[in-house]
Amino acid sequence: MLFTLRLKDNKGFMKAFKKGAYVSGGMVTVYFIPNNTPYNRLGISVSKKIGGAVERNRAKRIIRAAYRECEQSIPLGYDVVFVARNGIADKKSTDVVRFIRSRVIKEIDKKAGKR
Repeated sequence: MLFTLRLKDNKGFMKAFKKGAYVSGGMVTVYFIPNNTPYNRLGISVSKKIGGAVERNRAKRIIRAAYRECEQSIPLGYDVVFVARNGIADKKSTDVVRFIRSRVIKEIDKKAGKR
């Protein structure tokens, strides 16, 4: 990923969950908060409620592929955390891409005061 690092520490996840804004869809919820850096940090959270290891890894692959496709459109300087929901099991990455482009990018721009 060109403009993105991994968000690994629990502190970053909890900050996004508690203080960040969010956009929710049927298959994924996206939390985002400014991180005051020239790059984004991506975190993915998939609960055991989604299924076994195979299903959870598939969900993570779908989210990563969708993010990679939309990465250049997402404004820089944010921690972005994707939380997979039960509806993601039978979806494709194109469905998540459509959600990111139609809702997530607009919400981030709105919070940043760009639109």
